[in-house]
Amino acid sequence: MISYLRPAALAPLAVALSMGTMSAPAQAQQDGVIRIGITIRMIVENGLKYGQMAKDELEAVNAAGGINGKKVEVILLDDECKPDKGIANVNRFIHQHKVHLVMGSTCSSVSLPMVDVTAKEEVPQIVPHSTNTNITKKGSAWVFRTSVSERFYASVHAKYLSENVGKKVAYLYTTDGAGIGFAKDYMSFMKKTYNVDPAYEAQMQETDLDFRSHLLKIKSLNPEVLAIGGQLDAIARITQQSYEVGIPSKVRRVAASAASNAPVPELAGDAAKGLTFAAAFTCKDDRPVAQAFVKMVNEKYKVRCPDHDFSQAYETAQLIKLALSNAKLGLTEATLKADRTAIRDAIAGIKNYSGLASGPISFCADPTPQCRDGNRTGILVEYTKGGKDYDMALLARVSFDADFGL
Repeated sequence: MISYLRPAALAPLAVALSMGTMSAPAQAQQDGVIRIGITIRMIVENGLKYGQMAKDELEAVNAAGGINGKKVEVILLDDECKPDKGIANVNRFIHQHKVHLVMGSTCSSVSLPMVDVTAKEEVPQIVPHSTNTNITKKGSAWVFRTSVSERFYASVHAKYLSENVGKKVAYLYTTDGAGIGFAKDYMSFMKKTYNVDPAYEAQMQETDLDFRSHLLKIKSLNPEVLAIGGQLDAIARITQQSYEVGIPSKVRRVAASAASNAPVPELAGDAAKGLTFAAAFTCKDDRPVAQAFVKMVNEKYKVRCPDHDFSQAYETAQLIKLALSNAKLGLTEATLKADRTAIRDAIAGIKNYSGLASGPISFCADPTPQCRDGNRTGILVEYTKGGKDYDMALLARVSFDADFGL
């Protein structure tokens, strides 16, 4: 069902996280402690805050006696959106710190290979941010996802823009896993639903600085929609350069969910106005639970308008605490394997969890996308103003059946 809503002080922390937040190995293997390893992209200020907030939320239970009387210990590392660092972090968690659960990552290009490691080592992994559809299509019995899969996102913006803007779409995306998933799933939806092929398609490196040669070619084709895939720097750069080459504002810019991150409108400036993206949360959500969260993030982490990666880091921490409270754990070296299995099964048992997401989050036991893509409700958002004082409007809220897009 689709319903449309019409337009109406971290410097010390950065040093600490760059070194990794961890306990000594001997302490990390202490009996009676629940150990959680978090690896996410923390090379930007908001990333540092995502990680710190997740750690804060998980370890906050210790002040009240822990979970079922057991202390929670979090090992927090930065993977810099680099697959090799993500793999190194996960292996460190599993083999050195003997964690019971892994949370990560932000970038799909990191989460995808992490799934293979956690599956092999039989350690539960919950993904807070990554959207690439293939993460849960790998068939791992050990992975769960809080973030909305790209198989859902693609149809949020593709259907809305097809019906309200047009079907002539040019695609420019980078080597980022989520960016690729965004473009490919958008193309697939357009082909299956409307039998429409791309007006233009090109891929460049995530680190490229100049996209204007492709944008000039796109301009000559007079598309109705410019689809932009990548991480936040690339999205901001492509959006800005699209105006520099003269692509008019009537061409709707639509981007991958990374566009929800604050650096995008800040970096793109005036070019961000009209940029549309699918996300899991907006600070403009007027629900009391959402506004209470916005207030908390503003007061504690000094962020005016928390993006959906803030909400998903927070939501994932709440889901982890819920699962841990429902799992029967021995928490000894001898019970480590059984404890990991119990935590996996407890996550799989979460049904209709209601929090910051626009719809309920549910998991189940089968190692399929239908069971492991827990959040099936995306929203469509448009920037109405760019720069440091950016603003946005909620356009649509969409819920899907579990097997949609497979």
